[in-house]
Amino acid sequence: MTDRKIIAVVGATGMQGGGLVRAIMSDPDKTFIARALTRDVNSEKAKALLKLGAEVVPADLDDAPGLKRAFAGADGVFCLTNFWEHFSPEKEHAQAKSQAEAAKEAGVRHVIWSTLEDTRKWVPLSDNRMPTLMEKYKVPHFDAKGEADREFSKLGLPVTFLLASFYWDNLIFFGMGPKKGPDGTLLFTMPMGDKKLPGIAVEDIGRCAFGIFKRGQEYIGKTVGIAGEHLTGVEMAVAMTKAFGQTVRYNEVTPEQYRGFGFPGADDLGNMFQFKRDFNEVFCAARNPAVARRLNPALQTFDAWLAQNKSRIPLT
Repeated sequence: MTDRKIIAVVGATGMQGGGLVRAIMSDPDKTFIARALTRDVNSEKAKALLKLGAEVVPADLDDAPGLKRAFAGADGVFCLTNFWEHFSPEKEHAQAKSQAEAAKEAGVRHVIWSTLEDTRKWVPLSDNRMPTLMEKYKVPHFDAKGEADREFSKLGLPVTFLLASFYWDNLIFFGMGPKKGPDGTLLFTMPMGDKKLPGIAVEDIGRCAFGIFKRGQEYIGKTVGIAGEHLTGVEMAVAMTKAFGQTVRYNEVTPEQYRGFGFPGADDLGNMFQFKRDFNEVFCAARNPAVARRLNPALQTFDAWLAQNKSRIPLT
């Protein structure tokens, strides 16, 4: 048996959770061990975590009793939800509530809840600068997480609220990479104007979360925002031009145009970018690369991330 403290990781085969499991299991101090929670313990990703020495257990965010079993005996838990699996803010809130209740029952000493701002604090539903979506949200995948913060607070949990940034990995997996325009030039399209976009490598989110767990009491009751860098669309295009060896141009569009692109979630993302643009100073101030680097000294810059991942970004 091991006397290492258990950190239960929700979404362990996903991007944030996977990064945290790998950070825990590669830590030379070996103070903690990861309990990787996944719906499918037989998936290739789950087997890869098992090979690292992690404990892999079945758990489903829609199964509250199963979550309580999965959290039992854990010293810490990392909680998250994935809006893009189902596009339901209500489901996200319910899943967050189940995680908070399971953490309370387990008596864990530290909870990290991966959350985002409730944008309605800045843009009320009566504000017509951006459309209201699903009748009661401005940015559904932000608002539901921010609204769910209270599920952790009202139970008196020892919680850290973690605010992540735009995943640079979205250029690989989410169709946000540069695409060839009519003249063959690669166009990087965003409705951010000349404002800066806080971004981060997803792997670094997990490493920063582990840095929070390692510091114990220091971050309990606090909101911690992390980013690798704050970059404008032009600056990102320049970095990609250098990495790819071919011109990438920032293609600035309006939020209205972006909302009209028609892919699932385009309206949500259009509102998201508009929120980041219109409240840029507040949004950037909440995500300090210096804080992230303290938690994770190996924090990557966009240039460093591109050097490692440029071949994975589809250029179509």
